Amino acid sequence: MPGKIFIDTNIIIYSLGPTSSKAHLAAPLFVDSPSISTQVLSETANVVAYKRLALSLFEIRQLITSLAAMCRVEIISLPTIQSALDVQDRYRFSWYDSLIIASALEAGCEFLYSEDMQNNQVIEGRLQIVNPFI
Repeated sequence: MPGKIFIDTNIIIYSLGPTSSKAHLAAPLFVDSPSISTQVLSETANVVAYKRLALSLFEIRQLITSLAAMCRVEIISLPTIQSALDVQDRYRFSWYDSLIIASALEAGCEFLYSEDMQNNQVIEGRLQIVNPFI
């Protein structure tokens, strides 16, 4: 897969789901140590605890440990938050999407895989949003 990639929470959730076309498309995105953020880890823990997967705390801990081992984890810092404010102001994304985009930009990623944002939109001339399910 060319270029450094960042994975949004929804892609992680689909990769955990039952065998489906989305699971088959999401799983290969984790092969080359993509970037995720501490926000993505937090959102993932929340979604798998309370939504359709309903994992136990032990299983959530294992999942988070596994994700941290296979991905580069980007820490949300004060500069990330400042950058997210700029992204939100310029592109009008939601706050949480702006944080993900700011994290991806800070990590030097070229591609952000997400189902929730506009496919093929380019941010700051260097980060392309890709919906892997289209």
